[in-house]
Amino acid sequence: MSFSATGSPQPVDEPLPESVPEPLALRPPGGLATATTVLLALSGLYALLLTGTGLYLGSALRNGSYPDAGTEDGGTLPDTLMALAGLLEIPLLVVTAALFITWFHRVHHNALLLGRDAVTKSAAWAIGGWFVPFAFLRIPYRMAKEIWAASRLRGPDAAHPPVSTAPVTRWWLVWITALFASRVFGILYDRADDADGLATAATAAAVYGAVLLAASVLAIRFVRGLTAMQIAKAAQGPGPYASE
Repeated sequence: MSFSATGSPQPVDEPLPESVPEPLALRPPGGLATATTVLLALSGLYALLLTGTGLYLGSALRNGSYPDAGTEDGGTLPDTLMALAGLLEIPLLVVTAALFITWFHRVHHNALLLGRDAVTKSAAWAIGGWFVPFAFLRIPYRMAKEIWAASRLRGPDAAHPPVSTAPVTRWWLVWITALFASRVFGILYDRADDADGLATAATAAAVYGAVLLAASVLAIRFVRGLTAMQIAKAAQGPGPYASE
């Protein structure tokens, strides 16, 4: 404030105080977790279809009981089931993966607030880590363990008791196995040029389906378990979730 020649006060430009950024807010993972769980369950149903179809087709080819189509344009039951499985696989797995990664990014954001010391990678890696060749076999797993550790509840003495990351490891190992099983099935199917080759590929499809089913179940347990931990930790922690 300054004064004019008449002695009246005159305003002058004074520096404004620097703005303080608002703290990050927790984001509720429940809605995304529910949607992800539904799609993982659908992936499990697809895996059951693939397993049953592979077993049926392999058995029919080995026993020489593969059904006759009857007409040139007619389709057999194994043909129909395999066509259905092929039609469902890519759209279902792509949508499921997209929603799962979105949920994963959400819980990573929360982990930065619930247990910052346990988290070593930035939010960008929660999405980008899934798309780095070869590194995607390791980066998301390490991040998942960090998120799990950051989300564990505090004990009565405000300390963080040790918590097992076995659910994360089980899910990850089975999911990686499903990726390799899918690759083996694809190679065998592409190379099949006779009934025996198709029977072997069908068996590989059944194995892939069984492993994918196990991976879907373990992924559901991982999603539900981690979401429940973050909701409970938020009740102890820094504040309420931000609105969706």
